[in-house]
Amino acid sequence: MFSPSRQDARGFFFDTWKKHQNGVVLTDLEKIVLSILIDHPEYHSILNHPEKYLEQEWTPEMGETNPFLHLGLHVAIEEQRSIDQPFGIRSLYAQLALRHGDEHRAQHEMMECLGEMIWHAQRYGGGPDVNRYISCVRGKLGMGEEERPRINPNDIPD
Repeated sequence: MFSPSRQDARGFFFDTWKKHQNGVVLTDLEKIVLSILIDHPEYHSILNHPEKYLEQEWTPEMGETNPFLHLGLHVAIEEQRSIDQPFGIRSLYAQLALRHGDEHRAQHEMMECLGEMIWHAQRYGGGPDVNRYISCVRGKLGMGEEERPRINPNDIPD
């Protein structure tokens, strides 16, 4: 499994932004990332200064959101939606977007759920809990939990 370092992940955002500014042809993934970057003008000044922000720390005590974590969660949701994984997430996303009339706001709602699931996994150990994530997204739509719990990928024996 590919697991980029923090610098690699941030570098990808910086490189995509620079390619866009220089009119360089982008890969399909870079096009997806660029659309997310464009939707976040509040981060453009950061993207214009990789030398300053490549190693920057953003801690909760600073009271600011880590822009790279925020952007990365957008990318994760776009990937989930594109492959409908976990199964049904594409439909839930579409319902949220329809309810809000805004795909960006729908992504932010899903990001809250994704962040909660990640926090819970880090806090209590174990891997990500797909049931926690799906239940949270369904809750944003006023739906209850699914009738049958899903098998988490970490629970599948090798």
